[in-house]
Amino acid sequence: MDAVYKNCQSCGMPLARDEQGGGTEKSGAKSKVYCSHCYQKGEFTQPDMTAPEMKELVKQKMVEFGFPRFLTGLFTRNIHKLQRWSANK
Repeated sequence: MDAVYKNCQSCGMPLARDEQGGGTEKSGAKSKVYCSHCYQKGEFTQPDMTAPEMKELVKQKMVEFGFPRFLTGLFTRNIHKLQRWSANK
């Protein structure tokens, strides 16, 4: 049975908040693992990005959306544990 994720396994964004309803697989089917910002047509949109780079990008986006800076560290502290990054160890 496939795992059901509530958050993108690349950036940590809640999949329910993805305006496109998730990324897409090569077949065009919606990804149940990654959001549309991270994953399109079966490939990562930024394939060379590292977990620390993703953490910084997400922090920047959260500040742009009005999150207090002190909360961004709390919300991004586990990005390195997400499936995309833990699979590359």
